[in-house]
Parts: sequence; C-alpha cells; structure tokens
Amino acid sequence: MSTGGTGSDTERGRHETPTERWDRNWVDIQQELRIVQTGTQILAGFLLTLPFQQRFTSLTDRQETIYLVLVVLAVVVTVVALSAVATHRLVFRQRQKHDLVRAGNVILIVTLIASALLFSGTVLFVFDVVLGGIGGIVGGAAVFIGTGVLWTSLPFALRRTARDETD
Repeated sequence: MSTGGTGSDTERGRHETPTERWDRNWVDIQQELRIVQTGTQILAGFLLTLPFQQRFTSLTDRQETIYLVLVVLAVVVTVVALSAVATHRLVFRQRQKHDLVRAGNVILIVTLIASALLFSGTVLFVFDVVLGGIGGIVGGAAVFIGTGVLWTSLPFALRRTARDETD
C-alpha cells in the first residue's frame, strides 16, 4: 500500500525517533556543506592568486571591480557556510538539534545561492578578460541560468514524483 508521500517516516519504512531524525538531518546538512565548501575554497584560492599574475596589471577598471566583488563574494560564501559550524558550537548540548537543523537548512540554501553567484561571476570575469565584455556577460549569464535551472528543476521534479513503497 502506497502512502503517496503523505505518511510518517514510520509508515514509509523508516523507524527512528524524532531525535534520530534530527541527528540524521544534521549529518546530511554537514555533508552538503563540506561539498560546497571544498569547491568554493578552491575557487577562492584561485581568485587570491590572480593579483600575483603578470597579466593582472592589464585589467580594466570594470574587470578590477568584478574581481574585487568576486573576492568579497568568496569570503561571504565561506563565512556563511562556516556559520553552521559556529552555530553548532554555540548550541552544543543545549538540546536544540531541531533548531540547529532548521538554521542549517537556511544557511545551506543561502550558501548555495551565493555559490551560484560566485561561479557565474567567475565565469563572467574570465570570459570578460579573454573575450571582452559581451563574452563575459554571455558566459556568466549562461552559467547562472544553467545552475538555477539544474538546481531547481530536478529537485522540484522529484518533489512532484510520488514514491511507491515497492521501489
């Protein structure tokens, strides 16, 4: 018998207490943050090495502005992602795992949005330096739109799909 996605975890075959569910959800959020942090930290490291490259001195004022915005955005992504760690440390052993999971979810979503901006901005910057302004705009917009479509269409499609217990 299918519950059509409306039943409790126990009805769907998961036998865990609310505390176990919050623990599992928090572990999931931590793993997802690790994945995001790795990519953004590598990108931030790349951005921080650019001023030491010979060609960096030939950037236009617009390119320098884009670059500085990207450095700030890379720092923002890192700080926001690490705020989940700080929050966990400050509420550790306070019996607030449910609040931590809710806050962690918001932190992760904000981190993903900022990461999408960072990725598309980096493409905009590189394409702008290599191809010029129009190339940068097209490249950055393509990455931003592509990321938005991929990161929203697949999850929304999965949310509309009812799972059968026999799967």
